[in-house]
Amino acid sequence: MSERSAQLRRIRVWVVVFVVCLVLSGLTAFPLVHEVHWTQALLRNTPLGEWLPGLSAWIGRARDGLDSADADYPFLLYGTDWLAFAHLVIAVAFYGVVRDPVRNVWVVEFAMIACAGVIPVALICGPVRGIPFWWSVIDMSFGVFGVLPLYVVRRKIKALEKMAGAPAPDVVPA
Repeated sequence: MSERSAQLRRIRVWVVVFVVCLVLSGLTAFPLVHEVHWTQALLRNTPLGEWLPGLSAWIGRARDGLDSADADYPFLLYGTDWLAFAHLVIAVAFYGVVRDPVRNVWVVEFAMIACAGVIPVALICGPVRGIPFWWSVIDMSFGVFGVLPLYVVRRKIKALEKMAGAPAPDVVPA
């Protein structure tokens, strides 16, 4: 196997891992009401609830809010359906990176920008919506942990581009 083929394979493995995580993250937004019930049951039936009383209280509050919305205003949960859908659509965009990483490096860069955008959204919208700061930190971690594999992929794509001897697409002709 040539070095170029090995590099392409490594890129594809990293992208597939990222896409699987993105899809799983998106799919968890569909059954949100059930997940919060499961999480509360886990906290009540294990020592975790005693070890993390703040988390237990927050999950209880979230459950109450979701139950109320689900019973009286189920259309509000439609927003989380769209959140899930957005994750799946973004994951589909990475098919281009798998097919031709050099030409589609922009998808990786776009996703890196999106990961960076998670931080100001969590810091601004979290307090506005009454989200505990520690929960916003958890949300921000998705952006931080998401950008790490993307950074690795981008570096590998740039190395692959150099192997091919293709000119960098930094300058777009007018």
